[in-house]
Amino acid sequence: MPGQIVGYVRVSSTEQNLDRQRAAIGEVEQLFTDKSSGRSRSGRDGLEALLRHVRAGDTVRVSSMDRMARSLIDLANLVDELVGRGVRVEFIKERLIFDGAAAEDPFARFQLHMLGAVAELERQLIRERQLEGIELAKQRGVYTGRARALTDEQVDAIRRLDAAGVPRARLAREYGCARRTIHDVVLRRGAYAPSVTPRPPMAGGGEEVELPL
Repeated sequence: MPGQIVGYVRVSSTEQNLDRQRAAIGEVEQLFTDKSSGRSRSGRDGLEALLRHVRAGDTVRVSSMDRMARSLIDLANLVDELVGRGVRVEFIKERLIFDGAAAEDPFARFQLHMLGAVAELERQLIRERQLEGIELAKQRGVYTGRARALTDEQVDAIRRLDAAGVPRARLAREYGCARRTIHDVVLRRGAYAPSVTPRPPMAGGGEEVELPL
């Protein structure tokens, strides 16, 4: 029997959307997802479930290499593990396919390492530019962190309700914000840290979107 087409999609945080990656990989028979950093395999339940699920003859389809791993070493290890088990790996953006034949193809290995290294370097440069921009903003005295999505009155109410035992997931739903925002409020971190001068809530109660690193 032919193997399954299995998809894997990942974003770095719960606020980001998986739809673009789903569209890129097309129709699949099984889909595994993660909403976490790809710096390591730790805590990526979707990836671990995929590795347990696939069998020889299956195809794993990923929108791009940086969705499977953020480290070149981790990427190479994952591809080697899957190919060694008889699983075909497809990266849509890079138009690369790795299977039993490709595992022995030195040019295919070169492509994997070269493109993986370029992606890793690009992420590091983006991160450096972000840090430089933050530092310059601090020097000019204009950096105040992320905009608050909640008013002071809402913050006080959330802290009281949390202390009373109301689940944070419910608070996130009722206040129309991400669960991470509730954690920030309760733990007094990020935009809700005592040392941060609050910026006014954004129009419509939305939050600024952090780009994935």
